[in-house]
Amino acid sequence: MESKYYTFEQLRNIMAKLRAPDGCPWDREQTHQSIKECLIEEAYEFLEAIEADDPHHMREELGDLLLQVVFHAQMGAEAGTFDLDQVIHELADKLVRRHPHVFGTTEVAGSDEVVVNWEAIKNSEAGKEDRKSRMDGIPTTFPALVRAKKLQVRAAKDGFDWPSAEPVWEKLAEETREVHEAIAQGDPDHLEDELGDLLFVAVNLARKLKVDPEIALQRANRKFEARYRAMEDLVEARGQKMSDLDLVSQDKLWDEVKRIARAG
Repeated sequence: MESKYYTFEQLRNIMAKLRAPDGCPWDREQTHQSIKECLIEEAYEFLEAIEADDPHHMREELGDLLLQVVFHAQMGAEAGTFDLDQVIHELADKLVRRHPHVFGTTEVAGSDEVVVNWEAIKNSEAGKEDRKSRMDGIPTTFPALVRAKKLQVRAAKDGFDWPSAEPVWEKLAEETREVHEAIAQGDPDHLEDELGDLLFVAVNLARKLKVDPEIALQRANRKFEARYRAMEDLVEARGQKMSDLDLVSQDKLWDEVKRIARAG
């Protein structure tokens, strides 16, 4: 009986057809550089689907992520640099190699030991021999919050870390004071520097409290947007505009929206 679903091989052939001389003009014009932002966007859209706990949306967004993999692999095949089979092989080989407790004879006591082994195996792999610093290998293209957390986690592996969240609170207060001092000095570069330090410590606090700072900020963004939209709806229903209200009135409206959200 013929399956109602396309196969992975058919997906690969569809992508090849799109890139063929008689395929899609837009797809043929693309390069690794031209669509690199799409990969980031699709990853964030999948995260949004996870946050919404929407399985249908998750399935759709995973498909969009898979498209990026197939697209880049097809371009690699055309250039003779790599193809999809090599991508799959390297991934499978890595999974087997880094899970000796599953595919080999290594024994582990729990997930913490798995992570330790994973890092040891990863650091011993080809291509990583020239890494001299613990900071090597952290992409500069990461979002700033993500990279800050990665840098801190790497440093913590050498013991350069606060023992708990308590001293981070003190550092946060210190950095806040330094921001105020920079404001008083009126030096934009110094202010930017101090605000960066404040954000970096905030990431450290989130990490010590076992909260992902990037996810936390995304959540705050969604909450702010939802509340502001609710404010706009209330104002419109009352025949007004947000720009017509002074800050005191807007603050009262914000509190009203918060009460409605909590009651709901």
